[in-house]
Amino acid sequence: MEKVMILLLFCHKASPVKHFMRFYIMMSSGNQNIPDYFIMANFEEVVMVYYDTNMKTLEPRHDWARRLMVDDPQHWDTISEDGIHYEQVFRVDTDSFKQDSNQTGGVHIIQQYWGCEWDDETEKLDGFLQYGYNGEDFLTFDQETETWIAANPQAETTKLEWDGDTARTVLWTNLLAKSCPAWLKKYFIYTNGLLHIPELPSVSLLQKTPSSPVSCHATGFYPHRAVMFWRKDGEDLYEDVDQGEILPNHDGTFQMRVDLNISSINPEDWRRYDCVFQLSGVTEDTVTVLHKPVIRTNWEKIGIGNDQGDKHA
Repeated sequence: MEKVMILLLFCHKASPVKHFMRFYIMMSSGNQNIPDYFIMANFEEVVMVYYDTNMKTLEPRHDWARRLMVDDPQHWDTISEDGIHYEQVFRVDTDSFKQDSNQTGGVHIIQQYWGCEWDDETEKLDGFLQYGYNGEDFLTFDQETETWIAANPQAETTKLEWDGDTARTVLWTNLLAKSCPAWLKKYFIYTNGLLHIPELPSVSLLQKTPSSPVSCHATGFYPHRAVMFWRKDGEDLYEDVDQGEILPNHDGTFQMRVDLNISSINPEDWRRYDCVFQLSGVTEDTVTVLHKPVIRTNWEKIGIGNDQGDKHA
């Protein structure tokens, strides 16, 4: 509860300025139910592209990525070829992990997570690169020392090998410090008029049973920089409130919820409570009053009101 209180106190009306580019890559062996290799790139928490061994080409997963493929085919061809050809590089890493761990048979999964973040106010850049092996942390690249950090004894052999691999060190230093930030800034400029247009959500009040908390649920909003909270008589509430995480929707938008425990609230006091949704880049809040007729339930149809709630500046 203390963490939630601190988060709400400092996040209301906040406008984070960090931007992200992230890559998720996986190689598997011995499991016929999942692709041998897949790569997914996320920009600003939205899936940009996806590829796996069951596909022939890199697939754009968002409208702006499909536009980029048409507007800048040379860049698109470059990232497509790099993503597909990286399978051979990653396969070598996979074989190395298995040999160093003396686990050449059975089912194995190697995961790689890397990317960069950029603060467009301070211009600070940070890169990150991590490997996972069979569901556990394995290796992390330290940009400052240009060395590898072993997460467990099994990774020590690989760490020593890679610390002495100058070509690998130069490759990842350049990718994290130069290439990734260049892509991130390119996509930021390209999508500034497309991806960063705020989309307001549909907001609903939901309740499973008469004794359940009332959930204020917002869906369909963009970007993901948003906060939602309950108030009483205009004052923020922290007790009897359960803050949910911001989750992605399949269409590139986001959803979130915040629950209010109403067990100790007298029915005549319900209208003193409201749910407030705030979206970065939008000056007007979306406010939904706690009112029984607008609550959607599974146990009784008691009416559905205006999902958008009452809007106040």
